[in-house]
Amino acid sequence: MSQHATSGTLESRRPVPPQARKTSTTWRVLVVENNPGDMEALATALRRHGHQVEGVGTGNAALQAYQRADIVLLDLELPDVDGLEVCRSIRSLSDVPLIAVTGWGTELDRVLGLQAGADDYIVKPYGFRELMARMDAVMRRSRPQTHIEQVVLHGPLRIDAASREVSLHGRVVEVTRKEFDLLYMLACHPETVISRKRIMQQVWGGSWSRRTVDTHVSSLRGKLGASDWIVTVRGVGFRFGNG
Repeated sequence: MSQHATSGTLESRRPVPPQARKTSTTWRVLVVENNPGDMEALATALRRHGHQVEGVGTGNAALQAYQRADIVLLDLELPDVDGLEVCRSIRSLSDVPLIAVTGWGTELDRVLGLQAGADDYIVKPYGFRELMARMDAVMRRSRPQTHIEQVVLHGPLRIDAASREVSLHGRVVEVTRKEFDLLYMLACHPETVISRKRIMQQVWGGSWSRRTVDTHVSSLRGKLGASDWIVTVRGVGFRFGNG
């Protein structure tokens, strides 16, 4: 993280007026921040306002966690993956509201962040009240569909994100954690062909192995009793089918 960005993420420790503390709803906030101190300070402040907070420190972790969030605060200066690429990857698969957070504040930096898919951009050090106002504005503009589907239904197939349970014709299908993540990812985007690389980034955190993806796809097809649930698009990746 750039030196000028580490001098404090939050504005000050002055009391926040009651009218500024009030929030109309509780959000699940994913804080992606490579500085543990900044992450803890921001998470604490958000929890004081009634929000649920999950914090991660890498881009690969963000790609595995964003589906659980109502809004993402994404530090663009990450230790493992370029923050702009993380932003593009999330936006290509989801409409989850996303605010880019960085110490780089030039016009070009802001333009690149917005072009990568961020809904807004805020520069460190920033005031917490400004951040909350920007979050409110982004959430107001977001479509109702930005919240992840807790239960995905496709004919006789039911995928419950809350219980992480898969059932087919009313009978539970035993799947592993990674098999569930893979199936849920495809089922949430039934018209989208998703590349092997993107699946690896989101489900396995970027550790690339073609065999890993293919093995899990084969296992899922066997457990679901039909290869048509997951369709191979040769040379590209996979899409969700009709069973």
